[in-house]
Amino acid sequence: MRIIFAGTPEFARVALAQLHAAGFDVPLVLTQPDRPAGRGMKLQASSVKQFALDHNIPVAQPRSLRLDGKYPEDAAAARAAIESAQADAMVVAAYGLILPQWVLDVMGGPVREATGGEGSERSEGPPRASSAPILDERGSVPPKAHAVKSVGVHKLGCFNIHASLLPRWRGAAPIHRAIEAGDSETGITIMQMDVGLDTGDMLLVEKIAILPTDTTGSLHDRLAALGGRLMVEALALAACGGLTPVRQPEQGVSYAHKIEKHEAAIDWTQSAAVIARRIRAFNPFPAAASPVAGEILKIWEAAVWPGTVPTGARPGEVLAVSEQGVDVAAADGVLRLTRLQKAGGKALDAAQFLRGFALTPGMVFGTAVEAAP
Repeated sequence: MRIIFAGTPEFARVALAQLHAAGFDVPLVLTQPDRPAGRGMKLQASSVKQFALDHNIPVAQPRSLRLDGKYPEDAAAARAAIESAQADAMVVAAYGLILPQWVLDVMGGPVREATGGEGSERSEGPPRASSAPILDERGSVPPKAHAVKSVGVHKLGCFNIHASLLPRWRGAAPIHRAIEAGDSETGITIMQMDVGLDTGDMLLVEKIAILPTDTTGSLHDRLAALGGRLMVEALALAACGGLTPVRQPEQGVSYAHKIEKHEAAIDWTQSAAVIARRIRAFNPFPAAASPVAGEILKIWEAAVWPGTVPTGARPGEVLAVSEQGVDVAAADGVLRLTRLQKAGGKALDAAQFLRGFALTPGMVFGTAVEAAP
């Protein structure tokens, strides 16, 4: 089977690597243009582009796919590349560009009616993924994966790997928002794309638990691996007509809005549990932060600590300092900070951090973060 892959960050690279290892022919990769990054702000290729170049896969980097937009020449060149690739399907994972209608039209897709819809129960959802992965326990590719051949004239359309249990957390930052909200589980939804924002029919779903210690970084890595495996399975099923699309329910919709840097500022008037979740949700980006003693500190790890806030203590006030952590008053309890970082320094456990930065009871963390550390 020939597939076009559209994706940009590490989450997408993991999926592309699994599809490549499973024997799918990838004649074209679409990814975002190189961006300035790092201390020197030099142009850097995306994770997906780096993988494609390492494996001699042709790459296109349009600034837009809108033929009537700001960069119509980029969109026209991308359309020519997509058409000439003669692919059976397109797989999209954290690409960063909206697919206009012409892309969906070029890639075709199922015309059958989706099951479910208004009045259907949530339990009557899409088929759950098989417990047997396409890749075996050694990471090798069993023969049946290589046997997925081109489907011929009938195209399969555009598939999306979305890191949530749709329709919850449609949008740009589903992993961050699930942790921030205190969700106990999340997962991967393989979706047949339409023109809406993550509104397409569901094809495969698999859940995983969100651990109490999960950060966006750790949960991202588990979901990326799961997304790649499910996409391999979905394409194998699609080639033999084994997928049943199911409409997303109208109830339970929520949106995972893009993470903004200003959200990093810790609000000590919130509960200790909310602050702890936000610290995990914003690790590694944008990293929760708070000013104290004239500097802005990044807080990488923290936990709700047993005990009550003394009468008269202000939100953000340092209550106790030890090698185990820095205890800070929140709205309804105590938050123990266990991994911190000062501007220009490294992230350190509390004991190491306190050897180079004096924090004492009575100091008060602020809320406003005027500049990122």
